[in-house]
Amino acid sequence: MSIVDPLAAPLFADVAGDIEVSFEFFPPKTEKMEETLWESIQTLSPLGPRFVSVTYGAGGTTRERTHNTVARIARETAIPAAAHLTCVEATREEIDQVAREYWAAGVRHIVALRGDPPRAGERYATHPGGYENAADLVAGLRKLHPFEISVAAYPECHPDSPNPGADIDNLKAKIDAGATRAITQFFFEPETFFRFRDDAARAGITAEIVPGIMPVMNFASVQRMSAMCGTAVPAWMGKLFEGLDEHPAARQLVAATLAAELCRKLYAGDVRQFHFYTLNRAELSYAICHLLGLRPKVGAALVAA
Repeated sequence: MSIVDPLAAPLFADVAGDIEVSFEFFPPKTEKMEETLWESIQTLSPLGPRFVSVTYGAGGTTRERTHNTVARIARETAIPAAAHLTCVEATREEIDQVAREYWAAGVRHIVALRGDPPRAGERYATHPGGYENAADLVAGLRKLHPFEISVAAYPECHPDSPNPGADIDNLKAKIDAGATRAITQFFFEPETFFRFRDDAARAGITAEIVPGIMPVMNFASVQRMSAMCGTAVPAWMGKLFEGLDEHPAARQLVAATLAAELCRKLYAGDVRQFHFYTLNRAELSYAICHLLGLRPKVGAALVAA
């Protein structure tokens, strides 16, 4: 009887390319950053993403830039564009007006978030006359137009949640209010996602939960972001990125390898949808998608010349 050597096949040989992806960008602050953003969209669009989303700054600080970026994607590409919308520092009427403007611009997908306090270190407080939380915002959007609505999920518990059970209850409230899917905060070990997915299923959540993937472009920055949002950074990651500050090309190779391996393990656990936090750079996300078997689609939407 022959014995199959588990080391005989290449690492990604069992990945069939049957995944679906989406990408997240932030609105550019300068003309140069806008060029980089559109180069990234042009690079990633042949992969046929389900949608691309554009973030929204605390307190509406990027409201106009977010709207302009999303509207341009909707106008100049065939990629479905999703706009982030938060409850921070705005009344219901003001938020509803922003949502109506998105609908008028051809945007049919909203990423509905409570949002962070506009000033670091402050506790979140509902704006007078505003939406109380993300579930309330989802319900309000449902009354305006038949938007597709994505919401956030936190595999390691939102920093403001008293415990993981309350966090799951909050996610269920958002789904019950009419959200289409949940996209998770980034994480670095597959077991983190699998535990969360199991907890959500036990709570009766049947909506799609998409893992958010953050390729590490700068380890110190990821450490800072992780501390703010309660994401655990494994000690082994620090060892892998040690000494790479002066070697950006090598750092990118390590980052792509780590993120691709995380995705491969998620794929082995029956995950077929992935959401990439691109930080407006395409190379890492494109490389990871390639390793997962995704190839440019014939006739895929490209950015207008």
